[in-house]
Amino acid sequence: MVHSIGIQEFLQRAKQLPVLDVRAPKEYAAGHIPAAHSFPIFDDAQRAKVGTAYKQQGHDPAVLIGLDLFGPRMSGFVKEAGKLAKNKEVLVHCWRGGMRSGAMAWLLGFSGFEVYLLKGGYKAFRRLVQAEFEKPRRLVILSGHTGSGKTDLLPYLHQHGQQSIDLEKLASHKGSAFGSIGMPLQPSTEHFENLLGTELLQLDAQLPLWLEDESITIGKVQLPKPLFDQMQAAPTIMLQVPHKLRVQKLAQEYCRTDEAILATAILKIKKRLGGLATKEALAAISDGDMEKMVEIALTYYDKAYTYDLAKKQHVLPLELPGIDPEENAALVVAFAKKHNLL
Repeated sequence: MVHSIGIQEFLQRAKQLPVLDVRAPKEYAAGHIPAAHSFPIFDDAQRAKVGTAYKQQGHDPAVLIGLDLFGPRMSGFVKEAGKLAKNKEVLVHCWRGGMRSGAMAWLLGFSGFEVYLLKGGYKAFRRLVQAEFEKPRRLVILSGHTGSGKTDLLPYLHQHGQQSIDLEKLASHKGSAFGSIGMPLQPSTEHFENLLGTELLQLDAQLPLWLEDESITIGKVQLPKPLFDQMQAAPTIMLQVPHKLRVQKLAQEYCRTDEAILATAILKIKKRLGGLATKEALAAISDGDMEKMVEIALTYYDKAYTYDLAKKQHVLPLELPGIDPEENAALVVAFAKKHNLL
């Protein structure tokens, strides 16, 4: 049996049931509902063939071509769906809830599955996440120079009943020339928005939300502008950690990284460091002197961070004695309460 449902119910059911995204692999790779399995009714070449036929010959010839491609694979689709849905209940969607998801829903319904078909398709999900970025939120922004341990303390805020999202984890990038080191490949901006929107949907928009201070771009992905604008206007807690501890922390992190990767990162900021500093940083990497390399790199990053921070209107400095994330989370929450941010 096939049931047509809206996006809210679809996402609720997606917590227990498999989601089959029947769009082409290229569409799925560009962005998808985070819980969805790629289950393409056509591959990229077949989709292009049907699309071209629709433009050049019209609806009916395109449908016939689609059926010729779909027909021989029907039993395979049923078998594969059975592997994903042991209890024969599935969620299905395509781009806008049209022929592709309709055909797959009919096939699986005919084969004894309980099928929930998304009205409006993936476009309905995209509208939902875009609306999340527009919602006014009570943001608290964590700022601080590179190596202050901002990202590390985010998870510990939950122990104090606080909501937080790690933007850099979702973006698979730490936001600097060194930001891709040790991180998976970045998602597209579209899929980053999907991941972020999904996280926001699970939170209470009336309660404070902690985010790390970021530029509008994190590596190659871009923050949604409505949310970024709110971040720029939100109160910002500036973590002030002793310089020596920041150097030690970063040196410890980078000492496990391949020398060639570190050298590439330094060369990315060569123009800003200057020729002599770049040469010294590369020599430090070659000598295994990570603290010296970090010291040189921080001369650039500290200046850049100070410049960006000057653009903010509501900055509250907080001196921290160390970089233990659990201890700092407690201090940060107490500081926020003292200043009526929570």
